[in-house]
Amino acid sequence: MVEPADRPSTAGHRLGAADSFGVSTLEPGLRPPAQPAGRQVSIRVQMLDDTQEVFQISQRSVGKVLFDLVCVHLNLAEGDYFGLEYQDHRKMTVWLDLLKPTLKQIRRPKNTILRFVVKFFPPDHTQLLEELTRYLFALQIKRDLACGRLVCNDTSAALLVSHIIQSEIGDFDETQSWQHLLHNKYLPDQDAIRDKITDCHRQHVGQTPAESDYQLLEIARRLEMYGVRLHPAKDREGSNLSLSVAHVGVLVFQGHTKINAFNWSKVRKLSFKRKKFLIKLRADPASAHHDTLEFAMASRDCCKVFWKICVEYHAFFRLFEEPKPKPKPILFTRGSSFRFSGRTQKQVIDYVKDSELKKLPFERKHSKILSHSGLSPHSPSFRSQVPKESAASVQQADRLDSVRPGHRGECNGPEEAPSATSGLRDAVAAAPGSDPIPSRQSHRGTGSSPDPQFLNPESPGSEDSPVGSHRVVVNGNGSLNGVPGPCPEGHHLSPLTSPLLTDAGCVRNDDEDEARRKFPTDKAYFIAKELLTTERTYLKDLQVITESFHGVAVKDEAFPDSATSLISTSYDPVHEFHQGFLREVEQRLAQWEGRSNAHIKGDYQRIGDILLKNIQGLRQLTVHLQKHSECLVELERVCRSSRKAEAACRDFEQQRVCYLPLNIFLLRPLHRLLHYKLLLERLCKHYPPTHEDFRDCRAALADISEMVLQLQGTMMKMENFQKLLELKKDLTGIDNLAIPGREFIRLGCLSKLSGKGLQQRMFFLFSDSLVYTSRGMTPSNQFKVHGQLPLYGMTIRESEEEWGVPHSFTLFGQRQSVVVAASCAAEMERWVEDIRMAIDLAEQSSSPSTDLLPPGLSDNKLTEDGGAELESEDELSGSRSSLERPGHRGNTTVHVCWHRNTSVSMVDFSVAVENQLSGNLLRKFKNSNGWQKLWVVFTNFSLFFYKSHQDDYPLASLPLLGYSVTAPAESENIHKDYVFKLHFKSHVYYFRTESEYTFERWMEVIRSATCSASRSLSSSRKDLY
Repeated sequence: MVEPADRPSTAGHRLGAADSFGVSTLEPGLRPPAQPAGRQVSIRVQMLDDTQEVFQISQRSVGKVLFDLVCVHLNLAEGDYFGLEYQDHRKMTVWLDLLKPTLKQIRRPKNTILRFVVKFFPPDHTQLLEELTRYLFALQIKRDLACGRLVCNDTSAALLVSHIIQSEIGDFDETQSWQHLLHNKYLPDQDAIRDKITDCHRQHVGQTPAESDYQLLEIARRLEMYGVRLHPAKDREGSNLSLSVAHVGVLVFQGHTKINAFNWSKVRKLSFKRKKFLIKLRADPASAHHDTLEFAMASRDCCKVFWKICVEYHAFFRLFEEPKPKPKPILFTRGSSFRFSGRTQKQVIDYVKDSELKKLPFERKHSKILSHSGLSPHSPSFRSQVPKESAASVQQADRLDSVRPGHRGECNGPEEAPSATSGLRDAVAAAPGSDPIPSRQSHRGTGSSPDPQFLNPESPGSEDSPVGSHRVVVNGNGSLNGVPGPCPEGHHLSPLTSPLLTDAGCVRNDDEDEARRKFPTDKAYFIAKELLTTERTYLKDLQVITESFHGVAVKDEAFPDSATSLISTSYDPVHEFHQGFLREVEQRLAQWEGRSNAHIKGDYQRIGDILLKNIQGLRQLTVHLQKHSECLVELERVCRSSRKAEAACRDFEQQRVCYLPLNIFLLRPLHRLLHYKLLLERLCKHYPPTHEDFRDCRAALADISEMVLQLQGTMMKMENFQKLLELKKDLTGIDNLAIPGREFIRLGCLSKLSGKGLQQRMFFLFSDSLVYTSRGMTPSNQFKVHGQLPLYGMTIRESEEEWGVPHSFTLFGQRQSVVVAASCAAEMERWVEDIRMAIDLAEQSSSPSTDLLPPGLSDNKLTEDGGAELESEDELSGSRSSLERPGHRGNTTVHVCWHRNTSVSMVDFSVAVENQLSGNLLRKFKNSNGWQKLWVVFTNFSLFFYKSHQDDYPLASLPLLGYSVTAPAESENIHKDYVFKLHFKSHVYYFRTESEYTFERWMEVIRSATCSASRSLSSSRKDLY
């Protein structure tokens, strides 16, 4: 048997396919279809890295079989963007038809070399979700540059080549860079701009090959000749022109200058008749074009080749699914039976997002950088670098993997050296173009604390696997043997890829624990215990302000003394008061459980007296609580006027202890009043009027209700203000978002119908306008604003029948109209209801609406809907440095909504403020056996996981938007009481509570995050908006 290390190195191994299996791009999740019986024929295919591979197919196999074999060989999931081209017997370059037998298309297979190249160029490279796909696209750009097909100015060419060199040889070294340019030809006239190339290369220090690919595609996509394949033609006057097809429609070029574009929405029919290629346009009185445009090409075959690629481009970018074949006519045929074969772009994106594809390492053939994506899993050097200790892994999308407790792998932080990481998988939710992010590891102190292993429960090395099994780094920038790998500043873990603590080898026997300890069964006890657990979390949140943030503010001297003094005098007394309150509650619960004085009963089985005493003490602190809104406003003012203060706040939010946006911690004391009120309402409802604790609870409820009523107006205004401040950080292109009178209503994903088809957009609904954006292209992951629709005078109409798009509706504004589609009927109903309510508010408002966008940005519709994107040196230079901007905002509710394709309203945020919960839960994965005890905090639509309540920061998080919470079915064999199940697509997690009350509470609060709140539930809160 041949050992893996001794196997011959092939392109398949280099590009990530260890054996002849993988993901078939045309048959998702399956191996290539069985080939028909018959003689085997060898077909040579040239890859994008210039290697040639030989594939054996049956002489009766269709083109799809060969194309599938190539994609499986490369382990390429997004293969539908690519195609196989070859020169036929007429010396014309044509695409292999996937539905026809291969040997009927290739007359002489022994003398023909097929080329595996990019066929469909998407308008936005962030739609390419796999690093391997982006690498192959980068190779295509490199080839187009070298052959002179991608024509651009010198500045753009120098930038493109500099990114190629950065990916191949790494950081700039004058001697090495000059030698590399002398021996490699990237441009036809490379010598003339060699100085420009080296100047650009100097600025890419620290950039990984994956980031270089991303930047290369970002620059290339803005060029006029990006993805253009010219087909010579003549117009009616006999002028020499060229035709091309792109995602937007049919393009007309004169030389290398685009002189016209016919958008798909304007084209009624494409056809050809002999040597004439015909474009029939929809009737438009304002247009100067004829109804039918004629272009003469060299031959009928040239017309047919171009017509076929037009049909395929239109289907791939415009249709939701592969077109059905036409039924064969009985008597005679008319026209061509050719149709697009394969998945559309929408199907490809949905498939990759929904699938859990195994990432394998691949080698960048021309790269001299030792990176983990460049090591084959079969190479000795790869195995020799595998760390001896247990491995940690970061997983794709919403899967929860694991890290080691007490360790963190920050990329920036001089005091922390990243430890070895393994098992990294590309995260779909990570910053576009970034490599997977190493799991966070750092040493706390120098003590020898226990270090249990955190493992992915659904992969090798899980709780069901031997403890010693390892997985290694793939396609990532992690580190091996303790050597830090390159990691761009600002890249941090997203909660969509948060690791989750597991405790392999330490499966607890819960039945023995329960038999050993008997707790009270009275519902009042569990309400009091909820008070204890949430008070512990609340005190930790206060410490974030009084200790962690205060320490940063004093150390950096970034804030004026007046601001730090205001925050200290407002929060320190509250923090000190709740420390005493928590001690009293802990002592009472210990007595109630019988842990301190087991013989004492009666007087200690109550909580109302402690609540009444401390709420009366809390009333004395009302003057401090009223200043908390001033603290929020003052902090925003200081950050707006001082870049140093703004940077200090941004850096603080990147720390692990600040697991929520900083402004939320500032409002925690006001939120806590609501929690006391709800707890007392439950106690009063539970106790009969004759109970000895009822009178104290009712008196405490009256006091806290008065405080809530007194502060509620301030609380609602500050919640809205805080939300606007958070959205301002998520949006780029808007400066005046948080102005008096503007109220946030809803944010979420809708598909906007444009010239390119349906495009995913993030919409933000305010009381005076509706803003639509797309996900940005910087590590900060901000959303780029495309347009604004004022609500005054807007009308809304359902338009599903008009456009044939499910759940669609049209917004008619004073300046423009927009057609959007929701993901489901319920989402559409929520959006329509909120937009109509916002329109009513806008029309009733006496103040005119304020433009959110600067004058130059107020109408981005032309660029978005397919207008010409002009090449700009400023834009290209800006893209070069975009990865250098610090501050990664991939962990906000906005990004969760983007990836889960859902929406959240301000009412949902208000309900979430009331529904916060903490406590111990037992957690179990779908394929694991044991239950593990974790301290879990539910807040801000997410679960945060801790080893214990004493930890200062969470080890992992799970955003719940889009998840469903149910009780497990009988078939799932969960033979325990009080278990609830969280599931989203294929991700399933079980959580076990200690009592019926806690089970109902966890189900209640999680449902508040997974189901959109009814507006009637918070009508009193809505009135304040």
